[in-house]
Order: sequence, then structure tokens, then C-alpha cells
Amino acid sequence: MPTDPTLRPLTRETLAGDPAWLAHRYQPQGDMVGFRHVPRARRREVAFLTDSNLDGCGPLLGIKRESAGRGGGAPLHFILHSAFCCSTLLANALDVPGVATSLKEPVILNDLIGWRAQGADPARVAHVLETVLALLARPFEPGEAVIVKPSNVVTALVPAMLQLRPGARALLLHAPLPLFLASVARKGLEGRLWVRELAWKLRRDGLMDFGFGAEEEFRHTDLQVAALAWLAQHRLFARIAGHLGPARVKSLNSETLLARPAETMQALAAHLSLALDPEAARAIARGPAFTRHAKTGERFGAGARAARHEAAVEAHAEELRKVEAWAGAVASHAGVPMLLPAPLLA
Repeated sequence: MPTDPTLRPLTRETLAGDPAWLAHRYQPQGDMVGFRHVPRARRREVAFLTDSNLDGCGPLLGIKRESAGRGGGAPLHFILHSAFCCSTLLANALDVPGVATSLKEPVILNDLIGWRAQGADPARVAHVLETVLALLARPFEPGEAVIVKPSNVVTALVPAMLQLRPGARALLLHAPLPLFLASVARKGLEGRLWVRELAWKLRRDGLMDFGFGAEEEFRHTDLQVAALAWLAQHRLFARIAGHLGPARVKSLNSETLLARPAETMQALAAHLSLALDPEAARAIARGPAFTRHAKTGERFGAGARAARHEAAVEAHAEELRKVEAWAGAVASHAGVPMLLPAPLLA
């Protein structure tokens, strides 16, 4: 949240009376929280809750964090993901009026991880994070849970978020490594630049230590960097699952989600204690969340996704094969399990 001395103020009464006010940015200077008015329909239609996707939602209005109130008391749960694994699809599927509302990559969490990286006191960050999570736990309807799908760059804050919300449950969603690497390759330069930026941020947060020296890291290809970023997230997910146990944390891979959507929705509803009956789960599995592209809205089923993946594998076969074998050796040496514990579906 940029420092803006002309930032229009938001009153606590206005904030409390309308859950459409999204806690959007955090400004350490002045301890300010910035809110934008983002109705439910707009939250559903955008891929991510970023500034570029919120044009027309009005100005950013600020309020002192201590004046923002206690936020909502709704159950708060998390979809934690390692990218290119249908996490946006799943967040859309879980956004069911009266059952749950989902938040796709709220930027305020990115602000906090960036603030921490700039040297902020960890205890202070945790204190603010507690408030921010409460402000995000504001559903549109009584009885709804709030499902947060954080950005990958927030990965290092995940243990703190789960510790601060002992009632929260999480799903660890991932694509198998070969699919993840093919997705990066298919996206061309954009995908390769994105994964290098992600890896740099994970390294900054202490998650990328696999024993390589500076020269070795410099020599890694784009897909080697991508594989290490996947392994770093996978290692943390495995630790979280082992520490918190299956009652709070379940894992799921994207291929199981797409092959068994109705079963996945039923099992996930049970895990998150959502009031979603089997018929409603089947209806969601037949609906737009699973039949349209999560980011563009165009018709896009499992067959189209498989064809796109096969084309990427064919175009980059040699590189993908070599990096997959190399990543397997790195994982074995570092003790990173390729399969996560506590699967949502057997």
C-alpha cells in the first residue's frame, strides 16, 4: 500500500456494515489498512484480487489498523498451492453463497511478506498478521466460512497463519512435478521469468537451501530453478502436514481433482466442515468451475487441458526429461518426499 497523505478515510461503522469492503493493502508507515469495495460478483469473476483486476471498484480507503475492529468471526481455512495446479478453479468452486466465500490471492498478505523481507520485527509482523486474518474472515452471509488461497510468494508465512488460527484447516494442492515443469515451459519466457522471481523470493525467505553454492545456482537452467521452487514448497508442505496432522491438513494433486471432481468436493467439504451436501457437490462438479478456464472464463475441460500439456511435453521433451531426473536426485538427497502425506482421497 503506497504512502498517500491524501488517502480518504474509512469509518469503522462503514466497514462493519458492509462485508464487501475487502482488506486489500497494509502500510507499515502509520499502521494503516487500505480497503476497497469489492462485491461478491466481482471477486468471483477476477482471477486474482490484484489492483489491476479491481478497476472500477472505487478508491482505496484507509483506516488505522487498531480502529478497524476485530474483523469477522467466520471460520477461516486455506488452499495452499505450488502453482499451475487448478487452485483458482478450486477457489471458484468453493465460493458458494451460504456455504463459503473465497479470496483468491489477497494482496495484503503479499504486503506483509514483503514487509518482513525488508527487516520488520517478526513479532510485529505476527501481531499485524493476526489482525489481517481477522479482517479477511468477513463472509458475505451468516454461516459462511472464508477460504483464502494465498499467493505462492506468501509461502513462508503459512506456518504462522496456521499457528495464529488454530481452528483453521488447510488443503495442500499441487501438480505433479512433470506437469508443473511442462506448464512453466509452455508459458515461454513469461513462465520462466515468473518462476525465477518466485524462486528468488523463496530463497530470500530461507526456503531454497538445497546445498548448492552461488556458482551452481547461477548455472541452473530456468526449468532447474522451477524444479527447485516446486521442491521448496513441497518440502514445507510435507513439514506442515507432519506437524499438524491429517485432522487439520490434507493433500491433493491436481490430476485427482480433475479426475474425481464430485468426490473431491464432498471430501473437501467434510474436511473444512462446510455445509455442502452430496448433490450440491455433484452440481459444482458439473458446473462452470470445472468446465471453463478459471482465469479467462472460456470453455475449457479436462480434455483441452490434457491436449495442451501433451503439446508442451512434445515441444520440450528432452529438457523436461533431464530436469525431472535431476530433480528426483535432488529430492532424494534432500529428503523431500515426492508424494505428500494425508491425501484427501485414497
